[in-house]
Amino acid sequence: MGSREVLGQAARLASSGLLLQVLFRLITFVLNAFILRFLSKEIVGIVNVRLTLLYSTTLFLAREAFRRACLSGAAQRDWSQTLNLLWLTVPLGVFWSLFLGWVWLQLLEVPDPHVVPHYGTGVVMFGFSAVVELLGEPFWVLAQAHMFVKLKVIAESLSVILKSVLTALLVLWLPHWGLYVFSLAQLFYTIVLVLCYVIYFAKILGSPESAKQQTLPVSSMTDLLPSMTKSRAFVNWEEAKLTWSFFKQSFLKQILTEGERYVMTFLNVLNFGDQGVYDIVNNLGSLVARLIFQPIEESFYIFFAKVLEREKDATLQKQEDVAVAAAVLESLLKLALLTGLTITVFGFAYSQLVLDIYGGLSSCSQPLSLQQPCLGTRYNFTMLALSSSFLMLSYVLTRWCGSVGFILANCFNMGIRITQSLRFIYRYYRKSPHRPLAGLSLPPVLLGTFAVSGGITAASEVFLCCEWGWLARLAHIAVGALCLGVTLGTAFLTETKLIHFLRTQLGMPRLADKTT
Repeated sequence: MGSREVLGQAARLASSGLLLQVLFRLITFVLNAFILRFLSKEIVGIVNVRLTLLYSTTLFLAREAFRRACLSGAAQRDWSQTLNLLWLTVPLGVFWSLFLGWVWLQLLEVPDPHVVPHYGTGVVMFGFSAVVELLGEPFWVLAQAHMFVKLKVIAESLSVILKSVLTALLVLWLPHWGLYVFSLAQLFYTIVLVLCYVIYFAKILGSPESAKQQTLPVSSMTDLLPSMTKSRAFVNWEEAKLTWSFFKQSFLKQILTEGERYVMTFLNVLNFGDQGVYDIVNNLGSLVARLIFQPIEESFYIFFAKVLEREKDATLQKQEDVAVAAAVLESLLKLALLTGLTITVFGFAYSQLVLDIYGGLSSCSQPLSLQQPCLGTRYNFTMLALSSSFLMLSYVLTRWCGSVGFILANCFNMGIRITQSLRFIYRYYRKSPHRPLAGLSLPPVLLGTFAVSGGITAASEVFLCCEWGWLARLAHIAVGALCLGVTLGTAFLTETKLIHFLRTQLGMPRLADKTT
């Protein structure tokens, strides 16, 4: 498969991922606003911080390294060995679920059962849900490797929507169930997600007509199960070694990704109610960034892994692939920079309004917390230093200035990580004629537009928001919409290369086959 064809598939995957993120975040946004009116902030804090951290940590430690290793390079591979390796995520998930569940129940502070009922059941159910989701890991990796876009969209959309509907109904009818509500909804979500992948593969592998149209390395459902033969090893040991290498990186990455939740959970720097408010504010603050950056990261990781060979200098690789990768990277850097600037400029002026509309949280001294995310992608040792400094900064700054300390620590560490990434990109391409870091330069007229928009919206916030009634708020929104329109229009006229990339790559459904 050529690099440009891989680019097309990765772009389609990113586009579908972007749509999924929009759907998920909107659903979560509405659901959290609904839940806050029926349940206490303490329950929201336990679910969104403590239990979600248990679930995400179990999944991350059990599967992240396997996913990255099994989706990296190697178009020619023995898929039976790869699938065998992926099935090891299940016993690994059982281990992490039991170990972390014990930590959550025995070593961490247990909430008051009168305020947060059924905490123990919640720990068990969230851990069990993680193990259930790992049962679908071989199916997920096979689908990702073959770019089954529609399968991902349908499976994840259906599971999230059904989970949200079930949560809302249970909260409305049985609010006294406490954590039972979220535990049942979480388990239901993982069951639906796994069943979608299993049913899809059972359908296409069970139909002779569909099977003929596929290029899958398996011909029946039994081929997806673990298998042993005397002629070859149970797993590919090169992939296993790569998995271990990724695991060491993943463990540190998890600390950087969920560091503030670990500090809140293990060091008790905030009470459960404040944790709930912080989580909601933090999710709102990073809403737009996650909508764009997460699907791009997940999809284009596959593109770069397939186009470029790992641990091989750019001058020693196929130059056509290097050129395509450099062009794509330049466009992605430009997109990330413009998105970040837009969030920064408009986020400061509208954070207080968003919190006020969302649930009256602006009275909780949280607007600064929502404004701070607008400021804020031999490596193992660097990540170790970053992880350690992040945890220390989070603890110290939180003791000093409350929940805002988490955001300040995140900004500091993201700055270091960005610097490290830019250094790596420069060193990788310095001996080649390509300069993808050019994507970080912006024309003066666009920078001026951002500056003027920032000044206008800041003045609008002072004079129109948020103590002068709804008419003034609507005027403030109209000012922001006008400034945003002018800014985006200027970007459209000046960044023609990026616009061409977005048009030709992130919107190319013509290449999709009938089944994906």
